[in-house]
Amino acid sequence: MSTDENKAIVGRWFTEFWGKDFNPAVIGELAAPNIRFEYSLHAPCRGRDAVHEFATTFRAAVPDLNVWGTADLIAEGDYVVGRWEGGGVHTGAAFDDMPIGALPAGTGKTMRFTGTTILKVENGQITEEIGLDDGVTVLQQLGLITAA
Repeated sequence: MSTDENKAIVGRWFTEFWGKDFNPAVIGELAAPNIRFEYSLHAPCRGRDAVHEFATTFRAAVPDLNVWGTADLIAEGDYVVGRWEGGGVHTGAAFDDMPIGALPAGTGKTMRFTGTTILKVENGQITEEIGLDDGVTVLQQLGLITAA
């Protein structure tokens, strides 16, 4: 596939998976069956089912989660890189998929974060999504760690 086609797939993924109007069907459509999905703030996932579980659990905790691109996507070969920011308010379910601490249900705490993600697209499906987010900032905002 061309880099433009790969960027279109990633653009749709960012909108429908990470955007404010979450479409869980996009996981079955665009994620490879054995997708590798890793972010510094969360446990790694492998496979569509694990990614679906992560997304629905995260969104149950942060129902207004919204992540959006902050720069044009960059593509080379099978790889697409995106810069983004996002956030939401933890008004929902308890959440413990973080490297330190857990949140009881409905803390009302707001988080804002930024990051960069590298996605690999092969044969029209995302086989890898590896991201680096500013997890320390999020953990501070949620009260799970304190500033030095």
